[in-house]
Amino acid sequence: MIKEIFEHRSIRKYENKEIPVEVMNSILEAAARASNTGNMQVYSIVVTTDEETKEALAPAHFNQPMVKQAPAVLTFCADFNRFNKWCRQRKAEPGYDNFLSFLTAAIDAIIAAQNACLEAEAQGLGICYLGTAIYNPDKIIETLNLPKGVVPVTAVTMGYPSETPELTDRLPLSAIVHYGKYHDFDEAAIDEIYADKEAREDNKQFVEENNKETLAQVFADVRYPKANNEHFSKVLFDVLKKQGFLD
Repeated sequence: MIKEIFEHRSIRKYENKEIPVEVMNSILEAAARASNTGNMQVYSIVVTTDEETKEALAPAHFNQPMVKQAPAVLTFCADFNRFNKWCRQRKAEPGYDNFLSFLTAAIDAIIAAQNACLEAEAQGLGICYLGTAIYNPDKIIETLNLPKGVVPVTAVTMGYPSETPELTDRLPLSAIVHYGKYHDFDEAAIDEIYADKEAREDNKQFVEENNKETLAQVFADVRYPKANNEHFSKVLFDVLKKQGFLD
């Protein structure tokens, strides 16, 4: 498993080959063994393999080609629907119609997703996370018939890779690790931390292609601009309210 962690690549092209049932079951069992809050397992995994549903899901993921090409799309959901029903059937009144409960379930779903991805890679599969699940949760809810109390938080395409992309760059540990207490960054530290990323030829190309002066401008102005962040925040807020987490 350590090998898979250090050699992880996001795979966006897959062979036309089904994932055997026993392999998928092993992946799902790995997800089910993930750490979670109170051993409640307040998450669900929707496994989509049929072409019709993948086609319907694609627009919610900005029509990224791998959504339809991958043999399987796994949608990981924060899910208090099941737990709420169990409580009521056992003479207990659930109190999980709040943001904290959503956050709890969302964290558990993400941990389960990472377990699933590690097992998939150990089985020779490739994976790619789809952050778009929280951009268009309303469309996914409609497509997958998710009931009240269930909200998608991430999705993963999965299949046998037909490409071997380079490892994605990562920031040095000095950027993310703080010993003892948080130590804030001065200008010199920021320059040092981002020097290698900014020096990469592919990132220099991103800057040039987008007519920007710096890589930071590409992120802030093009890839994740304020207007988009505010729009999708409202979409998610509305979905949480509709699905019973902000009553």
